[in-house]
Amino acid sequence: MPFDLSLSFLGPVVLLLGAAVAVASPGRRPAAVPLWSERAALGALALTGLGLLQLLASDTESSGIPGLVATPVSMTLSLLVAFVGWIVMRYSRTYLDGEAEEGAFHGLMLATLAGVLVFVQAAGLWLMTVATFAVGLGLRRLLLFYRFRPEARRAATKFALVWHGGDAALLLAAGAFAARFGTVDLAALSALAAAEGLGVGGRIGLALLLLAAVLKTAAFPLHGWLTEVMEAPTPVSALLHAGSINSGGVLLIGAAGVVQLSPGAMAALVMIGGLTALFGAAVMLTQSAVKTSLAWSTVSQMGFLLLQCGLGLWALALLHIVAHSLYKAHAFLSSGGAVGAVASIRRPGPIAVPGLSKVVRAFALALLLYAAIAVLFTLALEPKSVQALALGAILIFGVAYLVAQGLADLAPAELTRRTALASAMATVGYFAFQALAQALWGPGLPDAPPPGALEWALIVLAILSFGLVAFAQTLFPLWAHHPATAGLRVHLANGLYLNALLDRAIGGFRAAKPT
Repeated sequence: MPFDLSLSFLGPVVLLLGAAVAVASPGRRPAAVPLWSERAALGALALTGLGLLQLLASDTESSGIPGLVATPVSMTLSLLVAFVGWIVMRYSRTYLDGEAEEGAFHGLMLATLAGVLVFVQAAGLWLMTVATFAVGLGLRRLLLFYRFRPEARRAATKFALVWHGGDAALLLAAGAFAARFGTVDLAALSALAAAEGLGVGGRIGLALLLLAAVLKTAAFPLHGWLTEVMEAPTPVSALLHAGSINSGGVLLIGAAGVVQLSPGAMAALVMIGGLTALFGAAVMLTQSAVKTSLAWSTVSQMGFLLLQCGLGLWALALLHIVAHSLYKAHAFLSSGGAVGAVASIRRPGPIAVPGLSKVVRAFALALLLYAAIAVLFTLALEPKSVQALALGAILIFGVAYLVAQGLADLAPAELTRRTALASAMATVGYFAFQALAQALWGPGLPDAPPPGALEWALIVLAILSFGLVAFAQTLFPLWAHHPATAGLRVHLANGLYLNALLDRAIGGFRAAKPT
């Protein structure tokens, strides 16, 4: 590999210089610090973009700084982080104007962004561990920006325990892999593990790696901290939910060649991810606060990300990270406007409630639509893996919900036409984006393995589980007023009280008391 310095490697340096300038003026309205902080983030974005152009102009990877590497996957993630970071810093100029520690906030945000950029460009586990530990330190300080709030102290305590627990697991995983293979470079690990087998040390390292990824993605049942970070300023929520929380998925994608060698590890990701996705989605529907609902949406989306990794759909998992980050950053930064828009609606109008027969027909039509478009794309491009088709079947249940609204007896003709068009576009979009993701990142990632008996069983279980939940959600207006439903809604709104149990276990209630 040639000694070629990618300009994207200089992005964290620019961010750290900006952080140093901001920390030197930590108080209220510190001269031009907010402007220069935004310019530092924009400079990092420009350098990352130039690094991408370097990569496109060359046919080799760049590795001019020990421990860093520029590949299509790492450059995609770097560009995503730099872009979201610039948007968040631009938003922060107005949002934090006049705060008592405005300068310190900008410095912490820039330093945390630098850590995330180093993490996504790291070539090996040692540097990834250092980077994610630094990110955790920065995020904890940001979560304590309003340290006088007991809820903020509790959220920061829970975050630190879970996040740094993931750091410890990652550190131990790196040690186990180093002892087994003599290296922690992800590319070398994949090649050596495929040639020599995992062995006992490799399996221990892989188990610890999975634990780190699960903790980093706030998977069930240690998801509670992610739903409480709204006590921090909105830019922190946007950065965490649109950037840092993806680190578990980034870790799994980077180590895809090793993870895929263990059917047990893949099965564990499917089960944990599927359960987290279903649980987060169910709780999200019961939330009345916009930002809390978005937080539970992130829990569900991270579970779905783990599910994709467990199915071996690595290119789709990376596409999911990109799409979810852009959507969630916009959702958090525009949450205030969303509240105002909802409050301005005086009379929302009637709701078209589909009956049981219409719901059954909607699911049948959605599956037929999916099958027809899947056949067309398969004939036009290349055969899809079983895992990709199964994932599409899970996603199509959301399309069935749209179709059911359009088929309701009280639905106007315009609604029927719109839902039909949206359903067709969603189905076509899934296969089109799948083909695009495979073309962009597929050559650098392993293909999904042929499913065995265990994989088939998990695929069928996942399809049935998501289908049942979607079917129940579509019928919800029919049984929403039943007394049993009201009780269930209360329990779900409280996340089945798992967060309270976590508080009790780790002393979160004590952390919330004034000091």
